Amino acid sequence: MAENVKATPLHDRVIVKPAPAESKTAGGIIIPDTAKEKPLMGIVVAAGPGKKDEPVTVKQGDKVLYGKYAGTEFQYEGQELLIMRESDILAIL
Repeated sequence: MAENVKATPLHDRVIVKPAPAESKTAGGIIIPDTAKEKPLMGIVVAAGPGKKDEPVTVKQGDKVLYGKYAGTEFQYEGQELLIMRESDILAIL
């Protein structure tokens, strides 16, 4: 489940913890760190209140799918996180 983050994003921003990258292929081949692809799924750990007329639709704990180049990576309390606009999220899984 999502871990508690004490940071609160502003407006329509969302903080997402990316899913871990695959370390093996379906055939059992181990993928080195340099060849791993950035994950496109993650879990929402915090969401802002939304814009004036548009509340945020995702909530903490939702598993989401986002675009390949969405968000800004940052480290907070030793965790790798992404902060992005809600519009960068493509689907709730």
